[in-house]
Amino acid sequence: MRSPICSGDHGRKMRRVTRNWQLYLFLLPAVAVFLVFNYYPMYGVQIAFRDFRANLGITGSPWVGLKHFERFVSTSSFSLLLTNTLRISLMTLFLGFPIPILFALLVNEIRFPKYRKLIQTVSYAPHFISTVVMVSMLIIFLDKDYGIVNKAIGWFGLGPYDFMTKGSWFASIYVLSNIWQNMGWDAILYIAALSSVDMELHEAAMIDGASRLKRIIHINIPSILPTITIMLILACGKVMSVGFEKVFLMQNPLNTSHSEIISTFVYKAGLQSAQYSFSTAIGLFNSVVNLVLLLSVNALAKKLGETSLW
Repeated sequence: MRSPICSGDHGRKMRRVTRNWQLYLFLLPAVAVFLVFNYYPMYGVQIAFRDFRANLGITGSPWVGLKHFERFVSTSSFSLLLTNTLRISLMTLFLGFPIPILFALLVNEIRFPKYRKLIQTVSYAPHFISTVVMVSMLIIFLDKDYGIVNKAIGWFGLGPYDFMTKGSWFASIYVLSNIWQNMGWDAILYIAALSSVDMELHEAAMIDGASRLKRIIHINIPSILPTITIMLILACGKVMSVGFEKVFLMQNPLNTSHSEIISTFVYKAGLQSAQYSFSTAIGLFNSVVNLVLLLSVNALAKKLGETSLW
């Protein structure tokens, strides 16, 4: 026998849905996009556990279990791929994550609205430069003979350096250029969060004699800390997902030992060598690691504070 309480809750929910059916209708296209492009393709994940043959189809291909995962872990390039991926990801996280926060705090302290808008516009404009154009700019700027960077350091008696062919420079070039391109865009969210800080808190702190730096530390930063926590959790969930396109375009035969990462290896194994099952297994391995990191960091954030994704 159904509980009257449960029945009542269900009835209220249905009445709320019926009353706001237009809102759910607007939501339907977004749900359909997620179902078609994000959830339906998961059907093909089983290729990672089969020896896929196009003429047999996905379900007709023989089941091999963890064969492709074992092959990837035992391959000689596994440690190299993992090291390069983690090096670039962790550098991006440790350098690229706090800089937009600092930039947002600095922009928020500009008292003239016109200058503030100008700085914001200039800072997030590079975000709209395509990856192909960005890499082309890097190649031109870092050219050994004619690049502006080598010309500049030449004034101090240094160089010239062939940056793009030196593997040891690859991660630094990738991360620093990524920071320059996305710093302003990533700061928009923090600037928006800072705009909601109650000005009465600042006025009370100023009456108590607090300096601008102390107000930033004790008012602004705690106010945007929930936003910072959420963004950090999401960033940790993408540690293994280094951007494929930029890395692939920056690669050349002389820096491959430092630039070959999991996503470029998947592309070469899957599309260039037609090892579909093997490449799918690598991609699934990458996704599982990201999921574990996301769940772990979210659980840690929930345990240490009140802010988490769920």
